[in-house]
Amino acid sequence: MDRRPSFSALDIIQKVIREHVREGDLCIDATAGRGNDTAFLAELVGPTGHVIAFDIQEDAVRSTRELLSARSLSERAEVLLESHSEMGKYASAGSVSCITFNFGWLPKGDHNIFTKKETSIPAIKAGLELLADGGIMTLILYYGRETGFEEKDALLSFLPTIDSSKYTVVEMPFVNRSNCPPIPIIILKGR
Repeated sequence: MDRRPSFSALDIIQKVIREHVREGDLCIDATAGRGNDTAFLAELVGPTGHVIAFDIQEDAVRSTRELLSARSLSERAEVLLESHSEMGKYASAGSVSCITFNFGWLPKGDHNIFTKKETSIPAIKAGLELLADGGIMTLILYYGRETGFEEKDALLSFLPTIDSSKYTVVEMPFVNRSNCPPIPIIILKGR
């Protein structure tokens, strides 16, 4: 059977992450959610690497820890009940290979709780300082319904202001999909 490539935002981002993350790396999941990205990164960094995951919702932290435990990955990751804007307290400048964000709300969670520009933009700024040379930051902007448009607009206005002599920013909007398709973005430290 012919397996054709998928073009979901998550598939695109995971393909890029797979090409950049190596065993032994330090990675950050800035928005742990249900733990899928944390587990994905923990598998990539192997037993000698480490993942730090952040979320402000206890439900998300619990879900992430349970998934890591079920996959025997708990030793490779720590999950913190803390805002992603505080990540600079947990890693040193130039030490992180990959930082991933999923902006929006917790899947199957309370849609009244969602990421906001007031913490998301400072989190991106903090993450840029933490990235190692050649490191990547990935963003998926989920928006729609009553939430997310303000954050999406603020992030899309902020990204072009990132120093082009140090970082390359690539935005990949789905231009022919309806109903507020997610927007994958990749930031590379380097040119």
